[in-house]
Amino acid sequence: MNLHELVEDTYAEGFRSIYGEILITARDQNWLEKAVNAVTGHASSTILCDCEAGVSEWIDKDAALGGATPDSRPGAVIQFHVPRFRKDRREHLEKVMLARISQNVLTCPTARCFNRLETEDYYKLGRKIAFFGDGHQFRDSRYGIKGWVIPILGGEFFLSRRFGFRDGVMGGNLWFLGETEEAALIAAERAAEAAEATPGVITTFPGGVAASGSKAGSSYSFTIASTYAEFCPTLKEKLGETSKVPEGCNSIMELIVNGRDLDALKIATKNAILAAAPTPGLMRISAGNYNGRLGKSFVHLHELLDA
Repeated sequence: MNLHELVEDTYAEGFRSIYGEILITARDQNWLEKAVNAVTGHASSTILCDCEAGVSEWIDKDAALGGATPDSRPGAVIQFHVPRFRKDRREHLEKVMLARISQNVLTCPTARCFNRLETEDYYKLGRKIAFFGDGHQFRDSRYGIKGWVIPILGGEFFLSRRFGFRDGVMGGNLWFLGETEEAALIAAERAAEAAEATPGVITTFPGGVAASGSKAGSSYSFTIASTYAEFCPTLKEKLGETSKVPEGCNSIMELIVNGRDLDALKIATKNAILAAAPTPGLMRISAGNYNGRLGKSFVHLHELLDA
């Protein structure tokens, strides 16, 4: 297989974010997954969601007992990203984390919540969420962490006092052009699995795959994104020469990756390419870019292959 022929000589266009990162632990994997599913719900795209959220790392029982979590219980590391171009980005991210932790982690049986970013600037989320205790909350140090304890009907809820945030990157992407929908999807599934195993990154769409990749802008003034018509296989005949769908391609699936920095995105992108490349029926691997309209964080695909 010649990867330079399969992979288009182009780049993925991402953009800067600010993000918060938390660790959730629970009594067992069952309740941990319920907390994770709730706190990352409706967070696939900031086009209409309040943030983009996903799992950066799962910590199993054995790793937890080995010291990977403060309370020796299984855990999951979650990232919440919002675009850095928002003028209210700092305040907005705090609202996002306040709502999602208080409504989806505090409420989940046996869950606890720990900060993962020690930064100079931070949110006093522990204190704000602890007001739910209605005067019965108190500060304490548990598991080597300074935090707040909130008496609840299920027992007690513990969370860190402060939660940091820092710059990250959103919008890393790859496109998988297939002869069939099945081929494009299998390639994207393999890519998503490889990307999700890469430290420091998250995928946010269902299964890590977006079937409706979009472009920035729209012919309608009330929306900021729309279908990328030039790459819709069913519009090939209608658009004629302006269509960019190659002959024989009948489906394009997209992988979207956010992460702590551009280096993490590059590693995840390369891992995704190598995992997807052997897929039968995969015609081409490409990426979405918009001539800098979306952002200035570029991942050049052939540079990854040559690194």
